[in-house]
Amino acid sequence: MALLLDTHAVIWWSADAPELSARADQAIRVEPLVYVSAASVFEITTKHRLGKLPQVKRIVDDLSSFIAEEGFRELPVSVQHAQVAGSLSGPSRDPFDRLLIAQAMVENLQLVSIEQPFDAYPIRRLW
Repeated sequence: MALLLDTHAVIWWSADAPELSARADQAIRVEPLVYVSAASVFEITTKHRLGKLPQVKRIVDDLSSFIAEEGFRELPVSVQHAQVAGSLSGPSRDPFDRLLIAQAMVENLQLVSIEQPFDAYPIRRLW
């Protein structure tokens, strides 16, 4: 099943960080369809600009090239994604997370995420 990486997964994958679970790492390596959301790109660049993510310096200036070089695909945010995200109830209040959840729902993608609160939504989460 195709994967959608949450923002942490993108960051940890880019840094080959031990925080990325072995199960997630393996799934990303073998799955031919791995998506990175425009919402994650927005979150990464915003937080880097604010000084909260200095570790992404290597990729932040050209995330599109990083995504392509890794063999991932870009996933734009559509009006339908935004509408579903805006209508979600539940524990997640973070707008970036809500967009990722909505995208996973609408596009039928398995969300690669450490975030256990995502399990309250009708998606498949892999970690």
